[in-house]
Amino acid sequence: MLLSFNDVSFGYAGEPLLQGVTFTLHEQTRVGLIGGNGEGKTTLIKLILSELDPENGSVQTKNGIRIGYLPQNGGFESQNTVYAEMLEIFREDARRLEQLRETERKISLAKEGTAEFSELSRKYEALNNQIAARDGYQFEVKIKTVLNGMGFADRYEQKISTMSGGEKTRLKLCRLLLEEPELLILDEPTNHLDMKTLFWLEDYLASFKGAILVVSHDRYFLDRTVKEIYEIENKKLSVFKGNYSKYKILKAERTARLLKEYEKQQEERAKLQEYVDKNLVRASTTKSAQSRRNKLEKMELIEKPPLPPVPPRFVFSYSERPYEKVLEVAGLCLKAGEKTLLENAEFTLMRGEKCAVVGDNGTGKSTLIKEIVNGKNQAVKRGRFVKIACYDQENANLDPNNSVLEELWGRHIPWEQTKVRSILAQAGLPAEDIDKKVANLSGGERAKLALAVFECEHGNFLVLDEPTNHLDLPARESLEEALKAFDGTVLFVSHDRYFIRALAGKVIELSEGTLTEFTGDYDEYTAFKNAQSAQAEKPVQRVPAPAQSNSYRSKEDRAADAKKRTRISQIEKEIAALEAEEESLNAELTDPKVTANFALLQEKCNRLEQIKTRADELYAEYETLI
Repeated sequence: MLLSFNDVSFGYAGEPLLQGVTFTLHEQTRVGLIGGNGEGKTTLIKLILSELDPENGSVQTKNGIRIGYLPQNGGFESQNTVYAEMLEIFREDARRLEQLRETERKISLAKEGTAEFSELSRKYEALNNQIAARDGYQFEVKIKTVLNGMGFADRYEQKISTMSGGEKTRLKLCRLLLEEPELLILDEPTNHLDMKTLFWLEDYLASFKGAILVVSHDRYFLDRTVKEIYEIENKKLSVFKGNYSKYKILKAERTARLLKEYEKQQEERAKLQEYVDKNLVRASTTKSAQSRRNKLEKMELIEKPPLPPVPPRFVFSYSERPYEKVLEVAGLCLKAGEKTLLENAEFTLMRGEKCAVVGDNGTGKSTLIKEIVNGKNQAVKRGRFVKIACYDQENANLDPNNSVLEELWGRHIPWEQTKVRSILAQAGLPAEDIDKKVANLSGGERAKLALAVFECEHGNFLVLDEPTNHLDLPARESLEEALKAFDGTVLFVSHDRYFIRALAGKVIELSEGTLTEFTGDYDEYTAFKNAQSAQAEKPVQRVPAPAQSNSYRSKEDRAADAKKRTRISQIEKEIAALEAEEESLNAELTDPKVTANFALLQEKCNRLEQIKTRADELYAEYETLI
């Protein structure tokens, strides 16, 4: 047990925020913490970190527990270079390796059979065991693996103080991964990460030795990294076994079951009460009526399950239908200063197509979107009767000095105030938010206002740049459904792979100054990219521990080493097979025929759990062997 909450309650200024929270985190637990904005996720983390004390109940943690925490904007300040900062974590390993090398040198000079030789041999063995216990021989490989995977391959010598806030947050995550705490708490770790880095992080976390608690709105990330979902809703915490997709099924089942139990009890109570009312005053039936009244009084009441908060609702429509070819791009060149973002790019969008633009950070995705919306470049041609509506991830088109009501109503002055209020309420901005200044809105509230403004433009060609940023999960899913139902054309940039998978029937990739058009959905695109990576991938070269002289190795030792190498090879093959099966199952879970068949869906979810459990066992064994 790493930590446990027992009936914990907490609130601010007399207003309860969390009530009766109970759960236990064990070693190697993988938990996704979800809930609407303001439901208490950050407060729960502060209680775990002992930054807050519970008002009621208790929080118990393992003695000496090492917790690593990455806040949403959790960068750190340092005058070190990137590599030097990571090297600080392994200072003790580097010192022991230096001692080991020095001991090796002395052994080579000492005479075999002497007291000095025996003492040096004992020292060598002790150092070797200490280093091996911490996997210290591999610390430089670990540093390079993490830095390269997180996008710092060519920046080892850059000073951290010269980096942006997002880069410092990524670097903080690098440090936490290398420190290997017993409990790793990540608050929106996928912010600031491009897709390549996201996939790498998910794979890396799969073999992470400690427990993980992650707060994330990235549903794809949750599906790939967690085995339990903790949901905070209406001040209560509920635990669901499985990843995010399984949570959605279990949550719907639980709500339906609780509602059925409540309604059944209400019917039973109504019948008992009716009998009591009719028969209590009649002498012949008084005794049986009193018995039923006693049963009513002793009955433990089932609370009516609270309905989940109403999510925002968006509806996209247009008045004029465009010609079939909505957009044609040919010979487009884009630059940012001296850097060439795109050269001779070309693609077309037809009426009704939904297309995702993907690529690493800095490849020009947002620049491409702005050039299309701007409409002044001769290489970008719109079709007839095309009306563009644009959603900007920075919400720069909102006036911070306006109130929420003024921001929308000022764009549509002829409309009645009732209509404007109704649109804002549907977008998730209730009456109490109407008079707030735009400048005082949270990121999620500002995004909902910008989407309401965007919706009211009634474009037949919707262009969106990171529309899911700042939105909670219900809002993301509502936006997703609205765009799926829209029969016009959609072009969007997003890092939300769940969102891309749900919407895109076409993918445009920007990479190294080129634009590639994939006429297929996101799963087909990722399958193609995975096949490309597998073909290009080279075998990983391990850094071996210093070889010992044959004079220190018996025949039994050599036989044991051979047996170990055989087992390592077997494990690697089994893990590869499991990962291939997992990828295939994840693809099947997006098939409407599977999702519509609950029994089949549950069977595949159960198999995924078995695969993950077996993979964890193999990785644990693997780590003891290498």
